Amino acid sequence: MSENLSFVSSDKIPPQNIEAEEAILGGILLDPGAIARVKDILVAKAFYISAHRDIYIAALELHDKGNPTDLLAVINWLSDHNQLSKIGGRNKLASLVDRTVSAVNIDALAQLVMDKYYRRQLIHVSGEIFELAHDQTQEMGKQLETAFTKVLEVNNSAIASQSEPTSLSSILMDAFERIEERNMGTRSFGITTGFCNLNAMLGGFKPEKLITIAGRPAMGKSSFLGNLAFNISSLESLPTVIFSLEMGREEWGDRFLSQDVSIESIHLQNGSISKSQWHPLAKSISKLSELPIYIDDSPVLTVNLIRSKVKQLIAKYNRIGMVGIDYLQLMEGTDGDNYNLAFQIGKITRGLKQLARECNTTVVILSQLNRGVESRNIKRPMMSDLRESGRIEEDSDLVLLLYRDEYYHFDTVDRGIAEIIVAKNRGGPTGTVKLLFDAQFTCFKNLA
Repeated sequence: MSENLSFVSSDKIPPQNIEAEEAILGGILLDPGAIARVKDILVAKAFYISAHRDIYIAALELHDKGNPTDLLAVINWLSDHNQLSKIGGRNKLASLVDRTVSAVNIDALAQLVMDKYYRRQLIHVSGEIFELAHDQTQEMGKQLETAFTKVLEVNNSAIASQSEPTSLSSILMDAFERIEERNMGTRSFGITTGFCNLNAMLGGFKPEKLITIAGRPAMGKSSFLGNLAFNISSLESLPTVIFSLEMGREEWGDRFLSQDVSIESIHLQNGSISKSQWHPLAKSISKLSELPIYIDDSPVLTVNLIRSKVKQLIAKYNRIGMVGIDYLQLMEGTDGDNYNLAFQIGKITRGLKQLARECNTTVVILSQLNRGVESRNIKRPMMSDLRESGRIEEDSDLVLLLYRDEYYHFDTVDRGIAEIIVAKNRGGPTGTVKLLFDAQFTCFKNLA
């Protein structure tokens, strides 16, 4: 009996390779070491023929208990479990052995069977999406999210099964070439943040990294994210995108203009512009319009929606310098029935970390800090102050904490100074970098 699947159209035979399945099983029955070569590659449900699945499961059970997987051992196991007649009896197993010469190509055959399996999974998911699209009781946005998730699960499983471990010698050769290129100045270390001292400590922002910027309200998290987007797009000529769940695109536009032309946002919002300010304002609009900065203020945001939109930009530009999210705790998880916030945050940060690697970009997320900071005498934040800090701290490659002493102490000597506390830096130093903070125009600047 073959695998029973629900397909949109039944006029075509599902992808399968019966000969490869038989050769794999014959190799396992012939060669004592064959099962060890395929057990981590080939899953039982990948077999199209149900009898083949049962035989493979029997061999796995024997191997896991340290027993041989030869013809006699598999016959005895199937007989003891009342499955021998179900798979076609002794003659079926004997024919598998007779048709097999050796198990020399069993690894490649296992990959082939897995390839056919993933193709059947994709067809199966297509059928589910077909039925989903006909259900008009659900919101279109939710349906698209569900459909994208189903396809993505097949995609991730297929990619994971095809990837192979990389030898240390290959890794070291790549490392030597990378170091040599950086030494000669033909390859940059990281993307500039636009802040000299921060670059010196971090070596810039590196692709495939998840960065968390956290602070209490009014510390300037959104402003700092906007400054990073501006600096990366203007200095590196790379597109950046900010997914904003807190501020609308109009407010972001006012902020960028305010910082560039030195006009307070409130004057831009109420239109109280003097005659002398119109020309520099028009000049700033013209300059900023040339920068590849994108703002997405969609009210509902999930990891899959971000992935889809980022890939659209990558298709246009080939590379994205930074993906910013303002902010983490306002994002929606994928499990609507699970109200454990820490669990949902963990799934989101893990998904965003995968997104950074998948799209070869830097993902920067803003995060709130616990109110416990306010009850301490010393207000300077620590990494343990992160909300749901366990997963955020674990998944982040870099954690930056923002602190402005003047917010708590009006008479401080550090008025106008913002501290960027590098609390975690995977593979690099930690410490504190000081920047100027211009509260009037909500922007960060280098001290020198």
